[in-house]
Amino acid sequence: MHADEVDIDADLVRRLVGGRFPQWADLPVERLASGGTVNAIYRLGDALTVRLPLTAGGVKALNRENRWLPHLAAALPVTIPTVVGVGEAAEGYPFAWSVHRWISGENPIEGRLTEAGPLARDLAVFVKALRGIDANGGPSSYRGVPLSDVDAETRTAIGELRHMDEPFHADAALAAWEEALTAAPWTSSPCWVHGDLMPSNLLVAGGRLVAVLDFAAAGTGDPACDLIPAWNLLPPTARRVFRDVLEVDDETWMRGRGWALSMALVQLPYYRDTNPVVSANARHVLREILGSQGAPPSPGAKR
Repeated sequence: MHADEVDIDADLVRRLVGGRFPQWADLPVERLASGGTVNAIYRLGDALTVRLPLTAGGVKALNRENRWLPHLAAALPVTIPTVVGVGEAAEGYPFAWSVHRWISGENPIEGRLTEAGPLARDLAVFVKALRGIDANGGPSSYRGVPLSDVDAETRTAIGELRHMDEPFHADAALAAWEEALTAAPWTSSPCWVHGDLMPSNLLVAGGRLVAVLDFAAAGTGDPACDLIPAWNLLPPTARRVFRDVLEVDDETWMRGRGWALSMALVQLPYYRDTNPVVSANARHVLREILGSQGAPPSPGAKR
């Protein structure tokens, strides 16, 4: 997925685990299919997972999780990852890596949810609980910043959309993005945010949220970025439930939609040929936000 990505395979993971944690050396190792973009994830036996950063940038995210997951866990209504061990660079692998406890559940899939109201409520309760944690001393989240901070990146992605064989009209995307930029900025105190509530970072069982994964983007800032499940996962009726439970004002809702739009626009060209999970979700978001306005004009139509 990334030009500077390191090579990782099951044999390397076995050697790393055996050297750092000999008590787990005989456990089976299996690569997990994942839509993740920061780490390679391997299942270790029945009760553990190994997370290995794919690039140097992932090490900062790993350190953030190691530091803050214990602080957040007690205040949240669902399970989040538990770090049980940290390894260092070895066996030709250049980065630190971590071992987490296995959490059972399945990733929800956009466009396939039925009776999504309970899941929408669960997500809202999680976001509300996260916002309620004391943010003093917390690190800033790169998605807790004003939308204007990602304006240049988003416009570049819209420019790429004009040259891609995709069923989305770049002018409609640009109009939606410029509308989002008109939303009033967040002026209250920073809140804790997850920053990456993609379906691949959620686990469900029986239609209910049981765990939230991957806190690499977690930190403090504008809570609007945690509204992205409204467009990347929830159908319209459940979207309204999500908003009502969180009691979101119009300006914050508009910024949240802007984050969902920006993320999808940036992800689609970058992961189009390398990560089918992320690129499929990006297309779903664009359909949800742009609707019929996002379709290219018919031949001969005025633009």
